[in-house]
Amino acid sequence: NNVSSPMNPIPGEEKLTRAEVFIDKSEVSLLTTNPTKAGLSLTGSLPTPCHYLRVKVSPPDAENKIAVEVYSLVDPSQVCIQVLQPFETTLDLGTFAAGTYTVWVNGQQVGEYTQ
Repeated sequence: NNVSSPMNPIPGEEKLTRAEVFIDKSEVSLLTTNPTKAGLSLTGSLPTPCHYLRVKVSPPDAENKIAVEVYSLVDPSQVCIQVLQPFETTLDLGTFAAGTYTVWVNGQQVGEYTQ
């Protein structure tokens, strides 16, 4: 499973089928780096152990909204046990110009921070 780096491409990704994930908790935090970076912690479940966690972070828009798309990919031809696969990951959202930013995960606001 690709939980440790859900933003990196998966070999053969274009042949996989996109599916949802179940997010139980999301939390925005400021990482103690220089310059300061924003982080996003996600806890939830994938539909099965055969799903790969995927995350796409878009740069801030004109209103300083950072859109994060969280989903999974699966090989539709693979036979897999039908149980939820828990995941927990922390993402680096990046460093941006001074200002207040809102973070949205799958269309819902999950946090706000000032840099």
